[in-house]
Amino acid sequence: MSTHTEDQHDRSRSKLLKKLIASMMKNGFQQLRMDDIAKHMDVSRATMYKHFSSKEEVIEGVVQVFVNYIETLEERAPEEDETSFGTWFQQWFGQTVSLVGHITDVFLKDLQTAYPDLYDLLKAALTKREQQTLAFYRDGITKGIFNPINENFMLLQDDLLLREIINAKYLLYNQISIRQVLHDYYQFKKIQLFKAEKLPMLDDSKMEPVIELLVEKFNRAL
Repeated sequence: MSTHTEDQHDRSRSKLLKKLIASMMKNGFQQLRMDDIAKHMDVSRATMYKHFSSKEEVIEGVVQVFVNYIETLEERAPEEDETSFGTWFQQWFGQTVSLVGHITDVFLKDLQTAYPDLYDLLKAALTKREQQTLAFYRDGITKGIFNPINENFMLLQDDLLLREIINAKYLLYNQISIRQVLHDYYQFKKIQLFKAEKLPMLDDSKMEPVIELLVEKFNRAL
Protein backbone atom coordinates (compact mmCIF):
# COMPACT_ATOMS: atom_id res chain seq x y z
CA MET A 1 0.00 0.00 0.00
CA SER A 2 1.45 3.38 -1.02
CA THR A 3 1.87 6.23 1.46
CA HIS A 4 -0.88 8.21 -0.30
CA THR A 5 -3.27 5.26 -0.09
CA GLU A 6 -2.37 4.72 3.57
CA ASP A 7 -3.10 8.38 4.32
CA GLN A 8 -6.49 8.11 2.62
CA HIS A 9 -7.26 4.94 4.57
CA ASP A 10 -6.29 6.61 7.87
CA ARG A 11 -8.46 9.65 7.10
CA SER A 12 -11.42 7.41 6.26
CA ARG A 13 -10.96 5.47 9.49
CA SER A 14 -10.76 8.69 11.48
CA LYS A 15 -13.98 10.04 9.94
CA LEU A 16 -15.84 6.82 10.76
CA LEU A 17 -14.57 6.80 14.33
CA LYS A 18 -15.59 10.42 14.91
CA LYS A 19 -19.14 9.57 13.80
CA LEU A 20 -19.22 6.89 16.46
CA ILE A 21 -17.73 8.86 19.35
CA ALA A 22 -20.81 10.86 20.40
CA SER A 23 -22.98 7.78 20.93
CA MET A 24 -20.18 5.81 22.53
CA MET A 25 -19.39 8.56 25.02
CA LYS A 26 -23.05 8.89 25.98
CA ASN A 27 -23.91 5.21 26.39
CA GLY A 28 -20.59 3.41 26.68
CA PHE A 29 -19.68 0.55 24.37
CA GLN A 30 -20.11 -2.66 26.38
CA GLN A 31 -23.45 -3.44 24.70
CA LEU A 32 -22.41 -2.35 21.21
CA ARG A 33 -22.31 -5.01 18.51
CA MET A 34 -20.54 -4.59 15.20
CA ASP A 35 -23.96 -4.06 13.56
CA ASP A 36 -24.58 -1.16 15.95
CA ILE A 37 -21.16 0.29 15.24
CA ALA A 38 -21.76 0.22 11.48
CA LYS A 39 -25.12 1.93 12.03
CA HIS A 40 -23.57 4.73 14.08
CA MET A 41 -20.84 5.12 11.45
CA ASP A 42 -23.61 5.36 8.84
CA VAL A 43 -22.02 2.73 6.61
CA SER A 44 -22.71 -0.87 5.65
CA ARG A 45 -21.12 -3.75 7.56
CA ALA A 46 -19.03 -4.50 4.48
CA THR A 47 -17.64 -0.97 4.39
CA MET A 48 -16.96 -0.98 8.11
CA TYR A 49 -15.05 -4.27 7.88
CA LYS A 50 -12.81 -2.76 5.21
CA HIS A 51 -11.49 -0.50 7.96
CA PHE A 52 -11.97 -2.44 11.19
CA SER A 53 -11.69 -6.17 11.72
CA SER A 54 -13.07 -6.28 15.27
CA LYS A 55 -14.74 -4.31 18.03
CA GLU A 56 -11.42 -4.09 19.86
CA GLU A 57 -9.83 -2.47 16.82
CA VAL A 58 -12.65 0.09 16.78
CA ILE A 59 -12.15 0.95 20.46
CA GLU A 60 -8.39 1.12 19.96
CA GLY A 61 -9.01 3.53 17.09
CA VAL A 62 -11.22 5.76 19.25
CA VAL A 63 -8.57 5.89 21.98
CA GLN A 64 -5.91 6.76 19.40
CA VAL A 65 -8.07 9.62 18.07
CA PHE A 66 -8.05 11.12 21.57
CA VAL A 67 -4.35 10.47 22.18
CA ASN A 68 -3.42 12.08 18.86
CA TYR A 69 -5.64 15.09 19.65
CA ILE A 70 -4.12 15.52 23.11
CA GLU A 71 -0.65 15.48 21.58
CA THR A 72 -1.50 18.40 19.28
CA LEU A 73 -1.09 20.71 22.29
CA GLU A 74 2.58 21.56 21.94
CA GLU A 75 4.79 22.12 24.96
CA ARG A 76 5.80 25.71 25.61
CA ALA A 77 9.50 26.52 25.74
CA PRO A 78 10.27 28.35 29.03
CA GLU A 79 12.11 31.10 27.19
CA GLU A 80 9.15 32.10 24.98
CA ASP A 81 7.92 35.68 25.28
CA GLU A 82 4.85 36.83 27.21
CA THR A 83 2.48 36.74 24.24
CA SER A 84 2.98 32.98 24.00
CA PHE A 85 1.10 32.63 27.30
CA GLY A 86 -2.02 34.09 25.70
CA THR A 87 -1.70 31.91 22.59
CA TRP A 88 -1.12 28.72 24.56
CA PHE A 89 -3.97 29.49 26.95
CA GLN A 90 -6.40 29.85 24.05
CA GLN A 91 -5.23 26.60 22.44
CA TRP A 92 -5.45 24.86 25.79
CA PHE A 93 -8.95 26.25 26.44
CA GLY A 94 -10.35 24.92 23.15
CA GLN A 95 -8.82 21.50 23.71
CA THR A 96 -9.99 21.36 27.33
CA VAL A 97 -13.62 22.04 26.39
CA SER A 98 -13.46 19.42 23.63
CA LEU A 99 -11.95 16.74 25.88
CA VAL A 100 -14.28 17.40 28.81
CA GLY A 101 -17.22 17.35 26.43
CA HIS A 102 -16.21 14.06 24.82
CA ILE A 103 -14.42 11.82 27.31
CA THR A 104 -17.10 10.66 29.72
CA ASP A 105 -16.97 8.63 32.91
CA VAL A 106 -19.17 6.01 31.22
CA PHE A 107 -16.63 5.51 28.46
CA LEU A 108 -13.67 5.45 30.85
CA LYS A 109 -15.35 2.87 33.08
CA ASP A 110 -16.10 0.60 30.12
CA LEU A 111 -12.56 1.07 28.81
CA GLN A 112 -10.96 0.21 32.15
CA THR A 113 -13.11 -2.92 32.45
CA ALA A 114 -12.84 -4.25 28.91
CA TYR A 115 -9.48 -2.97 27.66
CA PRO A 116 -7.23 -1.97 30.60
CA ASP A 117 -4.19 -1.48 28.35
CA LEU A 118 -6.06 1.06 26.23
CA TYR A 119 -7.35 2.71 29.40
CA ASP A 120 -3.76 3.06 30.63
CA LEU A 121 -2.70 4.54 27.28
CA LEU A 122 -5.41 7.20 27.38
CA LYS A 123 -4.86 7.99 31.06
CA ALA A 124 -1.11 8.39 30.44
CA ALA A 125 -1.81 10.94 27.69
CA LEU A 126 -4.27 12.82 29.93
CA THR A 127 -1.81 12.77 32.84
CA LYS A 128 0.97 14.15 30.65
CA ARG A 129 -1.37 16.94 29.53
CA GLU A 130 -2.26 17.69 33.13
CA GLN A 131 1.43 18.03 34.00
CA GLN A 132 1.91 20.37 31.01
CA THR A 133 -0.95 22.50 32.29
CA LEU A 134 0.41 22.66 35.84
CA ALA A 135 3.84 23.65 34.51
CA PHE A 136 2.18 26.36 32.40
CA TYR A 137 0.33 27.77 35.41
CA ARG A 138 3.44 27.74 37.58
CA ASP A 139 5.57 29.39 34.93
CA GLY A 140 2.99 32.14 34.47
CA ILE A 141 2.82 32.77 38.21
CA THR A 142 6.62 32.86 38.51
CA LYS A 143 6.88 35.38 35.65
CA GLY A 144 4.18 37.63 37.10
CA ILE A 145 1.69 37.02 34.27
CA PHE A 146 -0.84 34.95 36.23
CA ASN A 147 -2.51 35.63 39.53
CA PRO A 148 -0.96 33.57 42.36
CA ILE A 149 -3.71 30.98 42.68
CA ASN A 150 -3.63 27.27 43.48
CA GLU A 151 -2.99 25.57 40.15
CA ASN A 152 -4.50 22.29 41.35
CA PHE A 153 -7.79 24.10 42.00
CA MET A 154 -7.71 25.29 38.39
CA LEU A 155 -7.51 21.72 37.12
CA LEU A 156 -10.28 20.58 39.44
CA GLN A 157 -12.44 23.45 38.27
CA ASP A 158 -12.26 22.27 34.67
CA ASP A 159 -13.04 18.70 35.58
CA LEU A 160 -16.05 19.55 37.75
CA LEU A 161 -17.44 23.00 36.92
CA LEU A 162 -16.90 22.88 33.16
CA ARG A 163 -18.33 19.37 32.94
CA GLU A 164 -21.43 20.54 34.79
CA ILE A 165 -22.14 23.72 32.83
CA ILE A 166 -21.86 22.14 29.37
CA ASN A 167 -24.28 19.41 30.37
CA ALA A 168 -27.50 19.54 28.32
CA LYS A 169 -29.64 19.37 31.49
CA TYR A 170 -27.88 22.43 32.94
CA LEU A 171 -28.33 24.38 29.71
CA LEU A 172 -32.01 23.52 29.49
CA TYR A 173 -32.73 24.25 33.15
CA ASN A 174 -31.01 27.65 33.00
CA GLN A 175 -32.30 28.51 29.52
CA ILE A 176 -28.82 29.31 28.25
CA SER A 177 -27.08 28.33 25.02
CA ILE A 178 -23.88 26.34 24.82
CA ARG A 179 -22.40 29.27 22.87
CA GLN A 180 -23.06 31.68 25.74
CA VAL A 181 -21.74 29.23 28.32
CA LEU A 182 -18.47 28.81 26.44
CA HIS A 183 -18.06 32.55 25.96
CA ASP A 184 -18.72 33.13 29.65
CA TYR A 185 -16.40 30.36 30.80
CA TYR A 186 -13.61 31.63 28.56
CA GLN A 187 -13.96 35.13 30.06
CA PHE A 188 -14.16 33.65 33.56
CA LYS A 189 -10.96 31.63 33.12
CA LYS A 190 -9.12 34.50 31.44
CA ILE A 191 -9.92 37.05 34.15
CA GLN A 192 -9.29 34.53 36.90
CA LEU A 193 -5.90 33.51 35.54
CA PHE A 194 -4.26 36.57 33.97
CA LYS A 195 -3.31 39.65 35.97
CA ALA A 196 -5.39 42.67 34.92
CA GLU A 197 -2.47 44.45 33.27
CA LYS A 198 -1.66 41.34 31.20
CA LEU A 199 -5.16 40.81 29.76
CA PRO A 200 -4.49 42.95 26.63
CA MET A 201 -2.05 40.28 25.43
CA LEU A 202 -5.01 38.05 24.56
CA ASP A 203 -6.66 38.50 21.16
CA ASP A 204 -10.22 37.34 21.88
CA SER A 205 -11.17 37.47 18.20
CA LYS A 206 -9.09 34.30 17.73
CA MET A 207 -11.46 32.46 20.06
CA GLU A 208 -14.59 33.16 18.02
CA PRO A 209 -14.03 30.46 15.36
CA VAL A 210 -12.83 28.03 18.04
CA ILE A 211 -16.01 28.48 20.07
CA GLU A 212 -18.19 28.22 16.95
CA LEU A 213 -16.56 24.91 16.07
CA LEU A 214 -17.09 23.63 19.63
CA VAL A 215 -20.76 24.70 19.47
CA GLU A 216 -21.18 22.87 16.17
CA LYS A 217 -19.68 19.68 17.63
CA PHE A 218 -21.82 19.95 20.74
CA ASN A 219 -25.03 20.39 18.73
CA ARG A 220 -24.19 17.41 16.52
CA ALA A 221 -23.79 15.26 19.62
CA LEU A 222 -27.27 16.08 20.96
